[in-house]
Amino acid sequence: MDRALSYSSGTSQTPLLGDTIGANLDATVARVPGGEALVDRPAGRRWTYAELAADVDALALGLGTLGIGKGDRVGIWAPNCAEWVLTQYATARIGAICVNINPAYRVRELEFVLNQSGTALLVAAQRLKTSDYAAMIEEVRPRCPGLAHVVLLGSPQWRSLLETGRSMDRAALDAIPLDTDDPINIQYTSGTTGFPKGATLSHHNILNNGFFVGELCHYTHADRICIPVPFYHCFGMVMGNLAATSHGACMVIPAPAFDPVATLDTVQAERCTSLYGVPTMFIAELNVPSFAEYDLSSLRTGIMAGSPCPVEVMKQVMTRMSMPEVSICYGMTETSPVSTQTRSDDSVDRRVSTVGRVGPHLEVKVIDPATGMTAPRGAPGELCTRGYSVMLGYWQQPDKTAEAIDAARWMHTGDLAVMDSDGYLAITGRIKDMVIRGGENIYPREVEEFLYTHPDILDAQVIGVPDPAYGEELMAWVRLRPGAPPLTAEALRSFCSGRLAHYKIPRYIHVVDEFPMTVTGKVRKVEMRERALEILGLDRANRVQEPPESGGNTTR
Repeated sequence: MDRALSYSSGTSQTPLLGDTIGANLDATVARVPGGEALVDRPAGRRWTYAELAADVDALALGLGTLGIGKGDRVGIWAPNCAEWVLTQYATARIGAICVNINPAYRVRELEFVLNQSGTALLVAAQRLKTSDYAAMIEEVRPRCPGLAHVVLLGSPQWRSLLETGRSMDRAALDAIPLDTDDPINIQYTSGTTGFPKGATLSHHNILNNGFFVGELCHYTHADRICIPVPFYHCFGMVMGNLAATSHGACMVIPAPAFDPVATLDTVQAERCTSLYGVPTMFIAELNVPSFAEYDLSSLRTGIMAGSPCPVEVMKQVMTRMSMPEVSICYGMTETSPVSTQTRSDDSVDRRVSTVGRVGPHLEVKVIDPATGMTAPRGAPGELCTRGYSVMLGYWQQPDKTAEAIDAARWMHTGDLAVMDSDGYLAITGRIKDMVIRGGENIYPREVEEFLYTHPDILDAQVIGVPDPAYGEELMAWVRLRPGAPPLTAEALRSFCSGRLAHYKIPRYIHVVDEFPMTVTGKVRKVEMRERALEILGLDRANRVQEPPESGGNTTR
């Protein structure tokens, strides 16, 4: 392909792994049996690799006594805890398909996922904060005919599964015929309309992705990875857990759900060398009042991913958090998840302005959304990726699979990107987030990056709202730094004037304490656009009635 086109492939001297997840864990145990594998700090529990493998095998055998075998779906509905990790590896050991269920789901979503996936066994927490999981399960269970078993964490039945498994012959596990291309995991994407889709992933998909992400972070058995991102998402269970176990590193759980103070406490106490998070998590950690008192000198690397990473935040993470090798990763659930990653020897500019280069053994290209042709380098278009990481498909939804993966097995991401002459990619936004104002295409990411330079703005998100004259206008939602004076739309426009093209200057500003978020820390722009209609009094005939916005103010 012409070198001037936006195409790149990832070469590597290291071959792809041909193992199953269980076989790979066995190999790690053989190398570092006494190495620390898992620390559940809130529960005060620790496992060496030998101990972790023993408990994984015991749970796998225990699941077999319930009739769970290869291909059966086992749901896991719980916050981050050691039992989540055991379930992840135990299901892989017997070839059952682990169905990750978002801890934020409620009755309607839980019922859909259990029935759509055909889950036979649900492993669940009893409760978390105000969420009574046990009660919700009892409510949906009569409407889920395929759900044969429910095991609550900490219950006598959970303990019995492990105790029974410990008394059984491990050789039974080795007799199970497993293949690396078997489906092993279903992860439901957070759908913005209708119900989510179940991305179906294999041993080969997620084991290799976790391994190569870890390779680019230079992980060894000496590394200790603090994982505050949720296990139910690829960021936690693949980039965190599988990156760790494929290198003999230690998985460290700081809290059941994200807590910035608990995260900093854990990094300091456990001498973690790597820290993960989405940008909003790092922003929260940097703004902990006692941040300067923490000793974070053990850190060297980490991963920031999940949503566009503000340049200023990235710079602070590298300096104030002692993470000079921090890596930016880009991906999506359907690609296991990582497609591109920055390298530790990349310049600071590369690491704060791009999402890196294509990963080993993968391909990426940028296409013109209108024609499908590969775009010239430097031209914006839709990012597509191909290779070992692309999902098997959406569970029992071949029509949706065909919409996302074309005949040549390219996964269409829906993200807008630009590839430079050296193959580095910059994500400029979502195709659906692009704002067209009076015929001008505006990419919100560019405006957001500029707003971060305002001395009083802590975080910013930009959306398009309807306008009768221009079709769309820009609205900025901002979070202000503690103690900052009120910020009006007029003052913000004055700050932008002469530094942004006039059509890129937000017409509206809405100041909030928090953005609407998913449980993984991604900003829900769909919800922001819905709320904006109410806030601005737009489209009164069609808008959805919602309660008043709390903790914010809006100016025009």
